[in-house]
Amino acid sequence: MLTGKQIDEARKRALTYFEKAGIVLTKKEKANIEVADFGLGDLEHTGLELVVYVSTDRCCAKELVLFPHQTCPEHKHPPVEGEAGKEETFRCRWGKVYLYVEGEPTENPQAMPPKRREHTYTIWHEIVLGPGDQYTLKPNTLHWFQSGPEGAIVSEFSTKSKDETDIFTDPDIQRITKIQE
Repeated sequence: MLTGKQIDEARKRALTYFEKAGIVLTKKEKANIEVADFGLGDLEHTGLELVVYVSTDRCCAKELVLFPHQTCPEHKHPPVEGEAGKEETFRCRWGKVYLYVEGEPTENPQAMPPKRREHTYTIWHEIVLGPGDQYTLKPNTLHWFQSGPEGAIVSEFSTKSKDETDIFTDPDIQRITKIQE
């Protein structure tokens, strides 16, 4: 759970990353930056900040900001209502991102799961994305990602997004951020 002040501070901080990357947002997009702590109340380590450009029944486009070493927890996008689940492409726009997917574990992975949550990270095949690099995930693929020491911005292009149906490895995750009054 986050306070309104924490959300405002995270939005302002995210805007500095967009400025560093030269990504222009409209006034409305700036005001609507979503701050996701995944219900853990540890935004510095687990969370992300995002802008949704478009989300229709066919496609979705977002910008994801990750502060230094911030992690989007392990999850997958399962089949829903007869659809295969979300297919998504991540394209690194700025910084460095360590993406973990199913496959042969990387011997010395660059990322470290957030403290006290290590047991909820089960896959270790590392894909390193720098500016201009991209990777496409098929529907229902388990994955997680973490930014490098400078933070990162990732563009996400996907089929229909139903974030509320994502399945997280960590049973304590809550996808929708709750604001403490």
